[in-house]
Amino acid sequence: MTQYNFQTVKVTVDTDGVAQVILNRPKKLNAFNDQQVNDVRDTFRAINDDDSIKVVVVSGSGRMFTAGLDLSETQLKSLGTGDPARAAFKNRGHIQNFQNAFTAIEECSKPVIAAVHSACFGAGVDLITACDIRYCTKDAFFCVKEIDVGLAADVGSLQRLPKVIGNHSLVRELCYTGRNMYAKEALECGFVNKVEENYDALLAEALKVAKNIASKSPVALVGTKHLLNYSRDHSVAEGLAYTVTWNAAMLNTEDIPLSIQAFVTKKPATYSKL
Repeated sequence: MTQYNFQTVKVTVDTDGVAQVILNRPKKLNAFNDQQVNDVRDTFRAINDDDSIKVVVVSGSGRMFTAGLDLSETQLKSLGTGDPARAAFKNRGHIQNFQNAFTAIEECSKPVIAAVHSACFGAGVDLITACDIRYCTKDAFFCVKEIDVGLAADVGSLQRLPKVIGNHSLVRELCYTGRNMYAKEALECGFVNKVEENYDALLAEALKVAKNIASKSPVALVGTKHLLNYSRDHSVAEGLAYTVTWNAAMLNTEDIPLSIQAFVTKKPATYSKL
């Protein structure tokens, strides 16, 4: 089994193949500094390659999910110094690295459930829009805060949030104003699909759903996530054509007869690791 030893992210894996990824800078309200960005990226890249993991639940430790960007450690304060071309080239690499951390979640072959409690600012919204499923506590709120820091959000919210919500008017309002969207509104607009009473209930529900998903065929799971992501970014015709190619190979799996047998006998199937 892969060893997960990171400074700002805690990872545990249970016997059902459910991994808990916990943002773990509680004294800094889980705000993202360079170390946490790198840890999130490396965590999800490792999880992608770990065949003992089937599903992931990501949450935050302490008072809130995340305060967003750690403004006490950001490079934004030093922008504009030195040669403009060299500074721009350096900024480009910094932004791409931040983007890669959350794209690693989206590209992870395992379904990822975000469990959000209390506040989810800025980079937190970027992170959870890259997840497959989003739940929150009733006291949770979400804020695309970058507009109030003087920049356009640049690590995923402007690209993924419109596709998650599907309401461009609401997305633009949230991104232009930087206002808070509370749990009730988030549920109504489809940003989250479950609201729980408190943190303990939230984690319990996320883990229950994760264990259900983990019981499914790993071949079916990886294919379903991959094809959903592909189809989101392509036309219906392109998505259908790509699915033909994908399933032409994947239908040869041993998991199909095992799944049929489990359905008929009413006994859970035991699947091989990927």
